[in-house]
Amino acid sequence: MDERSIGILEFKFSVVMKGIERNLKEMGYAVYSITGDFDPVATCVSRIGLFIMYLPDDIMEDTLKQKKLSALCGTIRGGGSKLVLIGEQRYHQMLLLTMPELARFKWFDRPIEIQSFSQALEKIFNSKDVDPDTQHRILIVDDDPSYAGMVREWIKEYYRVDIVTAGMMAISFLLKNKVDLVLLDYEMPVVDGPQVFQMLRQEPATKDIPVIFLTGVGTREEVSKVMALKPDGYILKSTPRDKIIHYLDEKLM
Repeated sequence: MDERSIGILEFKFSVVMKGIERNLKEMGYAVYSITGDFDPVATCVSRIGLFIMYLPDDIMEDTLKQKKLSALCGTIRGGGSKLVLIGEQRYHQMLLLTMPELARFKWFDRPIEIQSFSQALEKIFNSKDVDPDTQHRILIVDDDPSYAGMVREWIKEYYRVDIVTAGMMAISFLLKNKVDLVLLDYEMPVVDGPQVFQMLRQEPATKDIPVIFLTGVGTREEVSKVMALKPDGYILKSTPRDKIIHYLDEKLM
């Protein structure tokens, strides 16, 4: 396999990806562009070190494209290549619900800045992949996507991390996907943390998953109220990165 080769996959031509292609060639990569018909991927996957998949705006409405995406993920992973996905942030968690295998691959939100994205690809090439099947998997449930995204950035080097932003989305996700631990926001609209926790404990498939509450209030009264539900622990949202990582390491030993 040529580790300096990249395959760009598109359902239709994109000016953004053409700019990325030019930039990567200037960086010394051999770049192969495949648009529309992805059949050639199966024959060249053993020669290309990394693929970039640019997801179209209608990916959530087009089930045929979703099936093609799922098949491509299997082909690329089976061939031992790496895959980077570029798509709308709002679609990421929706796609994970229907295609949990996407969690194995790097995701970049649109829009992207070409120069910084190309530099990020350098790090991906130079990194040693850890088999996702050997990593602990954590689900973050929080209606504040900025906080959830920050925690994911902090811990993604050590764990597989998924995010959902609503209580019922968490239930749906956990009935279809196995995780090792849930970080659950205590206060959420519509279905709050305690309600989600109760539903998880009543469901045979999820009753044994460790749940740690995320709370923004650290008073003795508030902490006592949280712990009265008998979760597996709690984390204050003001807790710094290093302490969160240490706490999770202890819980997942």
